[in-house]
Amino acid sequence: MSEVSVVYADDTLLVLDKPAGLLSVPGKGDDKQDCLSRRVQQRHAEARVVHRLDMATSGLLVMALGAGAQRTLNAAFAKRAVHKRYVAVVDGLLTSPDADWAVIDLPIQLDWPNRPRRIIDVQGKPSCTRWRVLQHNPTAQTTRLELEPVTGRSHQLRVHLQALQHPILGDALYGTPASQTKADRLLLHASRLELTHPVSGQALVFTSEPPF
Repeated sequence: MSEVSVVYADDTLLVLDKPAGLLSVPGKGDDKQDCLSRRVQQRHAEARVVHRLDMATSGLLVMALGAGAQRTLNAAFAKRAVHKRYVAVVDGLLTSPDADWAVIDLPIQLDWPNRPRRIIDVQGKPSCTRWRVLQHNPTAQTTRLELEPVTGRSHQLRVHLQALQHPILGDALYGTPASQTKADRLLLHASRLELTHPVSGQALVFTSEPPF
């Protein structure tokens, strides 16, 4: 599976490390058929999608092996029993108002005239992100953050950081001209994944170092 690193595998699930620039699932059009799920299914025909990462985002993603495991994992995601953390680098020097974790609680809605963009809108779905500062870079005027999405809306982390006026570097959809030129890719990486094994009930924790 070219460019797709297998972090963990057993008879029930796969944990993969997706590279940036690769779709999680097929898109519309012949040019969008190459994706992580198709590459995995060439080797594991029974592999099924449970969740996705944006094409520009790298990091940890889990796939189920078989319909039973898919149902159990889908239910775990729906109950917010799967915990994910990300690392991002954002434009500007962002300081948390609290000693440790701060919260962004802003509703998100699809921007219909400008699909696939999302916007903050009072009519949108409730969306919550926890964040904390890992490191400041005063020279580059950037901040490295750890992010924990409490909800799982499309583009949630990217939209929420834009709302703070600190867009993620390299974000072609939500960045400013300045923030887009500070990186040659979206600096967002799914770095930690915690879940309960759908068969054994064992608590599983996986980590992946950001490649930036």
